Amino acid sequence: MHSEYIEQRNGGYYVAGTRISLDSIVYSFNEGNSPEAIQADFPLLKRAQIYGAIAFYLDHQAEIDEYLARTERECQENTVPLEQANPALWKKLQRARAKMGEPRA
Repeated sequence: MHSEYIEQRNGGYYVAGTRISLDSIVYSFNEGNSPEAIQADFPLLKRAQIYGAIAFYLDHQAEIDEYLARTERECQENTVPLEQANPALWKKLQRARAKMGEPRA
């Protein structure tokens, strides 16, 4: 897949010439944010870059959605729950939540 607005590198998709991932733009767009709202979150991007990223996503939606699902699965598989990674911190957070009246996670 080629686009003047999106480039593939390091196994991911990025707005060309930036370190901003296509993932960030797509998630924001899929949450219903307008290109203008997305630009407020990423002020280094020009409006044309945002529209270009959205157009790229819409032109390759099936492939990008699969890529996003795959990377999310990989992230979940490679993430150690805090309860296991740092039991002392986990207990401290649970005590703080209990004091605040939040349900336990």
